[in-house]
Amino acid sequence: MTQEASSTTADPGVVVGEDGLARPTWAAVDPLLRDYYDSEWGMPVTDERGVYERVSLEGFQAGLSWATILRKRPAFREAFNNFDPDVIAAYTETDVERLMADAGIVRNRQKIQATIANARATIRLRQDMGLARLVWSFQPETTPRPQTFAEIPTKSAESIALSKELRRRGFAFVGPTTMYALMEAIGIVDTHLLDSHRRGSSGIWTS
Repeated sequence: MTQEASSTTADPGVVVGEDGLARPTWAAVDPLLRDYYDSEWGMPVTDERGVYERVSLEGFQAGLSWATILRKRPAFREAFNNFDPDVIAAYTETDVERLMADAGIVRNRQKIQATIANARATIRLRQDMGLARLVWSFQPETTPRPQTFAEIPTKSAESIALSKELRRRGFAFVGPTTMYALMEAIGIVDTHLLDSHRRGSSGIWTS
């Protein structure tokens, strides 16, 4: 999820909800985002299909809000065969047109074609280290320790390097900011605010 917290001038850091739990502003109000934040965002994803799905969805998010993508995720999973790279790699132009006609997803031809190309690149990576291992190989030695939303990076040296390597391997819509959002989403870095009840929940970063 690319950073999209509030655009307000004052950054309150965390907001304590009615349940007594502290969350960042972006996860404090919308029930869908709150549940995603509490149960999924930042937790380790280390399997090929899981990483491929998140690469795909982060790519579709470019220029949009994560809430939009999250609400459409069930439709995305149905339209893209549950993000099975083997199935998607065999998609033809007929499938592209089918997806372009599907109002349940983001109908962007370049992003759809990139998702197909990325499935084929994912399969090629099996001859080497595999997509999940490749992405996780860019885990940094330290993770940010933000107290406010403004202190959270939007990219890093590692996300820049990951973007460059994935592009070299034939991936598309994998820019440095998108890859940093991926690294946050699957636990490679922990950008939970220090006062959030989810800080350290991944078990990878303990502080």
